[in-house]
Amino acid sequence: MAGSPTAPRLETERLLLRETRAEDFDDCVRLWADESVVRHIGGTPSTPTDSWARMLRFPGLWALLGYGYWSLVTKGGDFVGQVGVADFKRNLSVDIAGVPETGWVLSPDHHGKGYATEAMRAVLAWMDTHLEAPRSCCLIAPENGPSIRVADKLGYGHREMAKLGEANTVVMWRPRGG
Repeated sequence: MAGSPTAPRLETERLLLRETRAEDFDDCVRLWADESVVRHIGGTPSTPTDSWARMLRFPGLWALLGYGYWSLVTKGGDFVGQVGVADFKRNLSVDIAGVPETGWVLSPDHHGKGYATEAMRAVLAWMDTHLEAPRSCCLIAPENGPSIRVADKLGYGHREMAKLGEANTVVMWRPRGG
């Protein structure tokens, strides 16, 4: 599937979901270097080079797949985090090949405000309209209770334990329109 060259702009009551831009670099570096952010996502803070590579990956997802990640900002312009849908070709013990994988990562300054749920509802509405996939999944560390609660609110129900490399992860599934 040939994709769109950039992420479409989505808007919620309080948030803008937009393409990742070069000027997001410093915010992304801070986000991915924060130990409380990466504690449940690999456990190792990212270097600036790693953050840059992640940023470059996002437009590539859009160009190759027609879906990807957005930078998430408040309507006042504050960087909140990154959310979206991807195919990361993961080496996972549960087969998710061809299943869009959703994800969200927010700056700790913006935790507990409902932003993840609000933003991901917009992502899922977009996905249900634009992708033919009968279901999607998300991967969450078993000890990440707040993200599991977000997934529950978004309609991710059935859960399977899986191995992602050496780490345990919960794979949660959501039917299209779910």
